[in-house]
Amino acid sequence: MSTYNGFTKVLKVTVTFCVVAVAATMLWKLFNYYTYAPQTRDGKIRADVVPIAGDLSGRIETVYVTDNQEVKKGDLLYTIAHKRLENAVERARARLEVAKADLNEADRENKRYQRLDTVASQQQKDEHISDLESARANYHQAQTELDLANINLGLATVTAPVNGIVTNLSLRPGAYASEGEAMMTLVDSDSFYVTGYFEETKLANIRVGALAEIRVMGESKKLQGHVQGWSVGIEDRERSTSADTLLANVNPTFSWIRLAQRIPVRIAIDEVPKEVALIAGRTVSVTLHSDQVADASSAQVSSQP
Repeated sequence: MSTYNGFTKVLKVTVTFCVVAVAATMLWKLFNYYTYAPQTRDGKIRADVVPIAGDLSGRIETVYVTDNQEVKKGDLLYTIAHKRLENAVERARARLEVAKADLNEADRENKRYQRLDTVASQQQKDEHISDLESARANYHQAQTELDLANINLGLATVTAPVNGIVTNLSLRPGAYASEGEAMMTLVDSDSFYVTGYFEETKLANIRVGALAEIRVMGESKKLQGHVQGWSVGIEDRERSTSADTLLANVNPTFSWIRLAQRIPVRIAIDEVPKEVALIAGRTVSVTLHSDQVADASSAQVSSQP
């Protein structure tokens, strides 16, 4: 009986020890994973935003797009009233014709006087040479004015500079467009990428080209991408002079205790399921597999502008 009790006691101790050891191992692995493994729930989908501003001032004549419409590079967006610009082209063309006629007349007169060796004085010959040069300069100026008028007429038609999606559109016919003032915004549909904010303690396990598993909040399907690189500088909040820099400004979770800084890591998106809507600003979770490298062909395609 005592032998049985002793065996039971040893078994209990052994089982307890094994359970504690397994639990401790799992806790240690979980601690290492969440402390050092390259994964974060703090990520955002990003895209290049292109403000559309014309090089010409005037009233909006026609708007060819609607809000959230997808457009291709070169598609018409809007036009500025161009009747006055067409009139300017006609006036410039008429001035060019006059200047051309004056140039031809000056050329004929100059040639005629240059042949009159005995009758015309040298002073008269020089005057006609000067008249010819002046007429030629006037002709070139008129040609330049016509070119400028044609350029302005072309600027009255505003087209999409990139493939993208019109967003936050409030432009209407009759509104006044000022030169250089953004009238609408395009989100470049070929520029979507992910920025994941990783703690600096995890940088040692991040590799350029590493496979990235991306989960978009609210979506069941995963995206696949690869690491392109990370920021080499973030703003130092302890220095007031850094406020004027263009470095990434990453808000710390807490400022009263010493926590690891979060470094922005840029991740190219290689594969997107059809069900997932890429919207700049959406929240994502990112897990990096540093032991796996993304397919080279997909990485190359995703990096194209």
